[in-house]
This record gives sequence, structure tokens and C-alpha cells, in this order.
Amino acid sequence: MGDQRICQRIEALIKDRGMTKKAFCEKLKISVGNLGDWRSGKTTPGTKHLIQISDFFNVSLDWLMKGVKPGEGVLQEQKAAYFFGVMGPLNYQCEQLSEKEKDFILEYIEFTRFRKEKRQEVFATQ
Repeated sequence: MGDQRICQRIEALIKDRGMTKKAFCEKLKISVGNLGDWRSGKTTPGTKHLIQISDFFNVSLDWLMKGVKPGEGVLQEQKAAYFFGVMGPLNYQCEQLSEKEKDFILEYIEFTRFRKEKRQEVFATQ
């Protein structure tokens, strides 16, 4: 099952922007059917859509997927230092990345874990 709270946050963003759901779907080239499936919990938005929606509304993927506000919960500095530190040979590239790029990478990793957990839940119920 999809995470209906993600759709609730998307719908709140649409409402806050003063858009209709139809206009939102047209603007982001998302089918109304997909939005309906997200709402019913039948499916969850894919990576492409989540990134597109977070960019469109200027919100973090963390907030969109989990409702976590920036800086809430996890200490990003420590997490980033640990993650990029354990990358070993790739760590030298870390200095070439902006903080925003590092945050995006960390959010994407969290998103990947989230999707994997959801897939495992679906297979466990089949």
C-alpha cells in the first residue's frame, strides 16, 4: 500500500498554492488517475514525481515523504560527516559538493530506503 500521508501533504501544498488538483496535474504532467491512486493508498509517487513535486513547491523530500521539517530529528551535519567520511576514496569529491547537493544525496538515500521498506511490506502481504 502507498503512504497516504504523502498525498495529504501534496494536496495541502496544492491547496496552499491556490491551485486545483487538475491544474496541478496538468502543470506537472501527472495523470489525475495517479493522484487518485496516491490518495487511496493504492500506489506511492515514484522518485521522479517526488523530486518534481518537491522542486515545484520548494519543499524538501524529507518533508514531502516523512513530514520531517529541515533540521528536525537527525543532526544533518553529523550524518553527512559520517556518510561522506565512510565513502573512503570517494571522500575527496565531497569537498566539491555544496551543502545542498550533500543534503540531496542524503535525502535520496533515505528515500531509497523508504521505497525498499514499502516494497517489502507489499511482498509480505501477498
